[in-house]
Amino acid sequence: MANFDNVFFNASAFVGGLFLLEFGADRFVDHTAVIARRLGVSPTLIALLTAGAEWEELAVIVAALSQGRSSLALGNILGSSISNILGAFSLGLIFTSGEVKFDRSSKIYTALTLLFTVIFVLVLAFFKSIGKAAGGLLVTLFGIYIVSIGYYIYKGVMAAPEDDDDDSDDDDDNDDDDSDTTSVSDSSESTLKDEESASQKVIPLTPLTPFHDDNVASLESVPLTKPEESLIKSAPKIRRPPRSLTYHVFQLIAGFLALSLSGYILSHSVSSLADTFELSGTVLGMTVLSIATTLPEKFIAICSGARGQNGIVVANTAGSNIFLLTLCAGVLFLAGDVEALVKSVNTFDLLVTAASASLFAVVVFVGAKRWMAVALLVLYFAFIGVEFAIYR
Repeated sequence: MANFDNVFFNASAFVGGLFLLEFGADRFVDHTAVIARRLGVSPTLIALLTAGAEWEELAVIVAALSQGRSSLALGNILGSSISNILGAFSLGLIFTSGEVKFDRSSKIYTALTLLFTVIFVLVLAFFKSIGKAAGGLLVTLFGIYIVSIGYYIYKGVMAAPEDDDDDSDDDDDNDDDDSDTTSVSDSSESTLKDEESASQKVIPLTPLTPFHDDNVASLESVPLTKPEESLIKSAPKIRRPPRSLTYHVFQLIAGFLALSLSGYILSHSVSSLADTFELSGTVLGMTVLSIATTLPEKFIAICSGARGQNGIVVANTAGSNIFLLTLCAGVLFLAGDVEALVKSVNTFDLLVTAASASLFAVVVFVGAKRWMAVALLVLYFAFIGVEFAIYR
């Protein structure tokens, strides 16, 4: 019999951890980009490390490893990669209008996603014989990916992945650190002269013009505005000065601490729920945890699809999965429990992971239609049902 007080507490902690996770991820990514820009780091590298990068997933995986829950971390990686395609990508396509054609950069990112997925599945299938060397291989592949993509973007062969974070309102003032601000002095002088000429405008009275009351009324109707008041109204808005580097470093540290704390809360609460209901940690990682941690990707995909920004939908999906299946998986294989990981692997999960990446490539290369998106979403619900019905 489940202890409902314990269930309610862990469920509440899980929801609270999600909010803390998003707060920490936003702070960490946004202020990392600002600091890098201030220090002269390449914008391409910033885009690659922030657009689609699953830093919050990495925080959850590290926290799960620290608690000895390697199976939960593996389930989160597999489940998130499937959810990004069958869940987030399909939702983005559903909200688009008509048939969608993707550009060359989208197709290249999709092909890379399929390649890294195949490598990951093969490594996981033979993980027992390869061991921790598999982790080093995947981390190396992530480094090669960053360097090679950065090089081709620099050469103009590919377009940089578009940033999928639109929550950086705290840093909007920092986007203009190196831009020229509008000068107020020139516009102030011209405005002052115009207002002075307007205020001195009178109706000329010549000897041939009789002095009537209507002329006096005309004189009284001329608006006499104060140049200072008009200048205040017409002067351009002055931007506040950019934040100091120390401020952004502090925010970066705060984001990192929030990520670390939220990762611990999420992994611990899910593990407790798994123990309470006698469920497999891998299954909860594949379903509940992966759905929750990929909610931002789903929201971004819906908004981007509704606005016709199909490149963002693909970049978000491809970038997230490459990050998950290389760096996150590499860290897991290097620091995780080999025996627990071997026991957590099942053929069904590997086949679904490879199949979802293949379907992703087919849709992008052929062209997306709404019925394809609906079919992907139906497959995702079927996958969740099978996980709970058979592998719980």
